[in-house]
Amino acid sequence: MKVKYYTKIAISTCLITVLILTVSLISACQGEKVTKIGISQIVTHPALDATRQGIIDALADNGYIDGETVAIDYQNGEGDMSVVDTISAKFVSDKVDLIITIATPNTLSAISAVKGTDIPVIFSAVTDPVGSGMVSDWESHPDENVTGVSDMVAVENDIELITQILPDIKTLGTLYNDGELNSVFLVEELKKACEPLGIQVVERPVATSADVFTSAQSLIGQVDAIWIGTDNTVVSGLEALIGICEENDIPLFPSDTESVERGGIACYGFDYYDIGYQTGEIVVRILKGAKASDIPIEKGKVISLSINTAAAEKMGVTIPQSLIDSAEKVFE
Repeated sequence: MKVKYYTKIAISTCLITVLILTVSLISACQGEKVTKIGISQIVTHPALDATRQGIIDALADNGYIDGETVAIDYQNGEGDMSVVDTISAKFVSDKVDLIITIATPNTLSAISAVKGTDIPVIFSAVTDPVGSGMVSDWESHPDENVTGVSDMVAVENDIELITQILPDIKTLGTLYNDGELNSVFLVEELKKACEPLGIQVVERPVATSADVFTSAQSLIGQVDAIWIGTDNTVVSGLEALIGICEENDIPLFPSDTESVERGGIACYGFDYYDIGYQTGEIVVRILKGAKASDIPIEKGKVISLSINTAAAEKMGVTIPQSLIDSAEKVFE
């Protein structure tokens, strides 16, 4: 009988201990607020995917690990603005602590959605944050709870590169979505860079990535080469454009390293993973107490020359060896 008695005491003691630990754990969880982060991406393509990964890695490297110390809600609008607006509204409704946006259209959507709240918006891969109306100034924007990293392309560098490879170029085609403010801005910069050199720019607006093939076909026999900016619509349909260029010996020059790797010839551009990582570092500063309104807009810090020699051969182009030797990345 004594053995049974002591066993009951031991079991009771264990149950009480477990109960105390459970209550303590619940109390601790209730007292510790989980930081909620919303990530909104406009569409799927390698450059923007690399941007997102760079952001997540920067957060993790600074102790903000998804599922452990933070809760990240990643959403992709896949180019549909009605979906993008729904994502922005969802983040506000969920009372996330901050919103990270990748590209221009969804950044504008998020900024509109957070009005009247204290939720900061940190953008990445946005070309012209001032011209698009996100902020009033690159350096000082004290009344705007927005900051981030721009992928502003130095178009004149790309044109100089193109003329080094194609010294006799007279016409340069470009495809872009004229509904994307950053793309319209870059086309204007393209014209400014080409005009002093006597290069005519031939424009082909596209509304969706499905239009890329037809628009590219319309440039056959009309241009000596094609240049594309960091247009999300065109880059999403890049393989169709590459196919047309390879079949018709039209040299294609993208503006980002990922697109050169996919089959463009060359560019002076950003590695979008680096753009994302740089953005993530800004997010960390805000999570540690800095205000988005106090942080100047940054431009991508690392610009490098990327060359795809295999793509050049497929498009009938010979790249000077001096350029190949000076490239940071050579894809073969």
